[in-house]
Amino acid sequence: MTLPDHAPDGGAGAALHHRALERLYAAAPVNRLFNSRLEITGDGAARIHFTIDERVYHAAGAAHGTVYFKMLDDAAFYAANTRITDRFLLTTSFNLHFTKPVKSGEVIAEGRWISGRKRVLVGESRLTDAEGDEIGRGTGTFMRSRIPLSSLPGYADPA
Repeated sequence: MTLPDHAPDGGAGAALHHRALERLYAAAPVNRLFNSRLEITGDGAARIHFTIDERVYHAAGAAHGTVYFKMLDDAAFYAANTRITDRFLLTTSFNLHFTKPVKSGEVIAEGRWISGRKRVLVGESRLTDAEGDEIGRGTGTFMRSRIPLSSLPGYADPA
């Protein structure tokens, strides 16, 4: 699939890119470890649904911080990667803030692109628990890699 560097929201190219990013997320081996699903909600926006259970607990019986990082990073990353259609982005830095522990249930990670269009992009994300309370937030910096998206398993159209 060859798309322009950025396909504006609403265009057929953008929709193809968004579905391809969702397939890419689903195909990543690390995501077999989590009960999660990516939904690209528009240009510069991503939502990931996670289910938290005791498999991801730390010793005190709540979700470990690595899970918070995974959820926040993925949401901001995929929101930013909606803006780049030819290359895979790499996380170069990520700051996160834990607001509240979570023990179980669905967590929604909402990510959005903030700035950057060419080489470096910035995204932010927010986690909410099943009651709608914020449990964490973060900001990431993502850099365009040399890896073509079209070369990655899952990104190419399965048809």
